[in-house]
This record gives sequence, structure tokens and C-alpha cells, in this order.
Amino acid sequence: MNISCALKLKVSPIVLLLVLFSLANAKKSGVVTELQIGVKGKLIDGTNFYSSFERGDPVEFELGSGQVIKGWDQGLLGMCVKLKIPAKLGYGEQGSPPTIPGGATLIFETELVSVNGKPSSGGDTTDDEL
Repeated sequence: MNISCALKLKVSPIVLLLVLFSLANAKKSGVVTELQIGVKGKLIDGTNFYSSFERGDPVEFELGSGQVIKGWDQGLLGMCVKLKIPAKLGYGEQGSPPTIPGGATLIFETELVSVNGKPSSGGDTTDDEL
């Protein structure tokens, strides 16, 4: 997988670092609401805390509905992205014990799987490819 570019986007007063991956034919979500994504979550120190790839089950949610952390709602308006989410847009100072400590910066590697129930044509991406 080739990294095509890195962008810094201003989101409210907080900056999210997005690294866009170039995957052939990856679907863009734009304004569409119902998403399925493959995702791997880790802390800034590299500790893995979640992987839908290992579970073999993508995460399904409605974009912008508050079903997921704010950093996902704001950051997943692209295709396949790596999100660096500061604590204020993640689990805050309270964290999500026992796996995610308070004040943790989160790193997510994501792949858009489907939009409104229609599968992505981007191909299969394994955890090792991210």
C-alpha cells in the first residue's frame, strides 16, 4: 500500500493528522451516512487495543450520529485513512478502562467497507497490509 499524501486539517481548535492511503477504487463516503469500516486501533505508543480485522467483522455505524467517537465522525469523510485522534476527540481524560488510559491519543487505521449496505470495490485489505 502506498501512502499518497499527508494532510493536516483544522477541526474546531484541534488538529487531526490524516494520512490518506491510495487504494484502487476505494469508495468515498462524502455525505452518505451508513458506513461499514475495517479498523485497527492503537495508542500513540503502538499498543493495539482493537482490531475488527482480527474479529473478521467490520464496524457498522451512521456517520455523524454520535454512535462513535467525534474523531471518527469528523475524520472518516474520506476513504481509507489513518487517523491520529487527540484525547479531546476520543475518550477524553476519563479514557475507556481497562484498555485505553485517560488522556490517550488514539491511532486508527481504517478501510471503508461499504456505504449504505453496498460493498466497497476497493478489494480486500488485511491487517498486515495496513
